[in-house]
Amino acid sequence: MIRGAVVVMAKAPREGSVKTRLTVAYSPADVVRLSECMLLDTLALVRSLPRVHAAVVCPSEDVAEIESRLPAGIDVVGQRGNGLAAGLVSGFEQFVPRFHRVVAVDSDSPHLPLAILESAFELLETNDVVVGPTEDGGYYLVGASATHPHLFDAAPLGTRDAREALLSNARGLSVAFTEPWYDVDVPADLRRLAAELRIEPSRAPRTAALLESWDARDEELAG
Repeated sequence: MIRGAVVVMAKAPREGSVKTRLTVAYSPADVVRLSECMLLDTLALVRSLPRVHAAVVCPSEDVAEIESRLPAGIDVVGQRGNGLAAGLVSGFEQFVPRFHRVVAVDSDSPHLPLAILESAFELLETNDVVVGPTEDGGYYLVGASATHPHLFDAAPLGTRDAREALLSNARGLSVAFTEPWYDVDVPADLRRLAAELRIEPSRAPRTAALLESWDARDEELAG
């Protein structure tokens, strides 16, 4: 029996549209490649969760490009409206009727422990909403077992102070929290991830291999 769906919020990896805050330290081409590796590793993580449907929600103009980069068996659905908040609303509206419990995550969380996703579904058994808080005041995960169209008003995923806005919108609903985690927004975040993946590359193998190749390239240039 399917327990629910995990919806990965994504954009097609293109220069200037993904992880732009990393371009202060890395080339746009490198950032695009990193974004693709992280998306693929995030989806591999999601698909390793038993009895869960994996899906991607993205801008409608990105559907064909993202589908061409992904393995078979993953729903890629174009959102209604523009922006991440509209994408979140679309994700819940499209998947809650089919799978009841839906958890949305960002596309750059390949390092997320599987136990956190497991706990999100467990918490939804007794709560209306589940939130995964980030260390910077945002959130990396949000789940619900019903559609709440105003839940994401002024509360886009992953931005500073977004969690406070989300919780304000969730007044009257029961809310539970998963373990605090971090996402990759700025170079310091990526350095932190790279250090962790050097120790345990199997957590996100594509991302780990790419970051290792960058280290090798930098060493060659320095030599």
